[in-house]
Parts: sequence; structure tokens; C-alpha cells
Amino acid sequence: MRIAVTIFLTDETITPTRLARELEDRGFAGLYLPEHTHIPVERTTPYPAGGELPPEYGRTLDPFVALGQAAAVTERLGLGTGITLVAQHDPIDLAKQVATLDHLSGGRFTLGLGFGWNVEEAADHGVRWSTRRELVRDRMALMRALWSEEPVAYDGEFGGVRASHAYPKPVQKPRGPVVGPRTLVGGAAGPKLFSHISEYADGWLPIGGRGLGEALPVLRAAWADAGRDPQALQVVPYAVHPTPGKLAHYADLGIEEVVAQLPPAGERELLEVLDQYGAFVG
Repeated sequence: MRIAVTIFLTDETITPTRLARELEDRGFAGLYLPEHTHIPVERTTPYPAGGELPPEYGRTLDPFVALGQAAAVTERLGLGTGITLVAQHDPIDLAKQVATLDHLSGGRFTLGLGFGWNVEEAADHGVRWSTRRELVRDRMALMRALWSEEPVAYDGEFGGVRASHAYPKPVQKPRGPVVGPRTLVGGAAGPKLFSHISEYADGWLPIGGRGLGEALPVLRAAWADAGRDPQALQVVPYAVHPTPGKLAHYADLGIEEVVAQLPPAGERELLEVLDQYGAFVG
């Protein structure tokens, strides 16, 4: 099983370059970074995990800039977002960022995407909360048009793009309905999420990895109904605190990659945690 990690990299933590080198040297599979552009002070949206929102949410580095640094100092380490808030981006700009990072890293990028939880943050980006999932679906379709081998126009509910020359292209070739880099959708299990995954992604990025035994058959049924190859579905439990029992359970479910959570800490503490997680790296 491949073991990757995720961390809130901030202006107070270990640097992207130092962490990326350590991860590659130790045999970890990848580095996934979250995204928050800002955290409004006047916020009524509760923190999903309960309690006070940890301070690192308001100090998070831009994931694409940080992953670009990580790509420059590594050769094999996978690079991903967990997750990109697609609704908060201009899709033409985002398509260029994604394709450039994937190209410069030799196809090592995974686009982990999601729909967000912070209503106030999204509102500052002009996102209407009730339609954010449809907005993300529409923007993904627009980006697929720009990533296509030949110029393709897209005219959607929320925006469009003329048939255009747009290079570089993501390294991975189209597979079924998916165009672009490896694409995983985060979010809680449910029919709408599983419909999105089956339509335009390579798989699911479930936060915490709980309840997979019940959810996976439902996802696999939706995937099959969409005409997707059963062998192609990827499920990557995300932000997991690994234990031997947990990893064995995931292996029994056919899962091949897990993303372990690192604390938003300085170099000394981080290296100690990597030493502990190293026991799970084969």
C-alpha cells in the first residue's frame, strides 16, 4: 500500500522543499496540500470537526505555489491537492495552473477537488452556496475542454470558453470520460457525490476513511451504472491517522493508497512523526 501525507503548510511550519525532500528520501508516495484563500473573521459557518477553527486554516500556503517548489526538488514524489476549492477559482486560470504543474512535474500531479464547507469564504469569491456543486461540475467540464488534445469550445450554465489553443496539456491521456490529471473528488458519501465522481473523476477522496465498508458498494454501483471500468475506480482515504489495523482494513477493501495526516508543525516535530509513519512505508 502506498502511504502519502497531507499537511497544512503555513508560514510557521516546515518548508515545502524541506518536507518534500524528506518524504521522497523516506519512500513516501506523495504530498497532498489543502487550500483556503482566507478565513473571514465574521464567520457563522461551524468548523466541521467541532470546536474552534485551528489557526492554520487562516495561514495556509497556496497549494500550487508550494507544490511547484516541491516538484522542483523531487523526482518521484506524487503531488496533489486535498482539496482544491474549484468553485473559488477562475476555471481558465485553474486549468492553466493544473496543466503547468502536471507538465513540469512529469505527470505527478493529482487534482483532489471538493466543494468546500466555509460559506463566508466562498461568498467572498462570489459563490452561491446552493449551486456550488453544479458550479464545480460546470467548471470541470470547461477545464476538460481546455485540456483536450484538439481545440474544443464549451458553453455551460455558469460559463464557457471558445475553442482555444491551450498548452501545456496534462501528461495523462484521456481515460473514459476523464480528461486531465488524475482527479479525485472529496466529500461525504451520497448519491450526488457518487454521480459526480462517476461522471468526471478517477475516484473518491473520503476524509477520514470512516464507513467505507458500507459506502464502497454504493459507489461501485453508481460507477458501473455510468459505464465506467470497475478496475479503474480509485478510492484514497484522506487525512487518516494510520494504525496497522486501519491499514489492514483498507487493504481488505482493495484500497492501494492512503493519505496520512501530519501536524502543522516545525521541522523537528514533523521529522519525528515521519519516523513513526515510516513503519507503514513498504
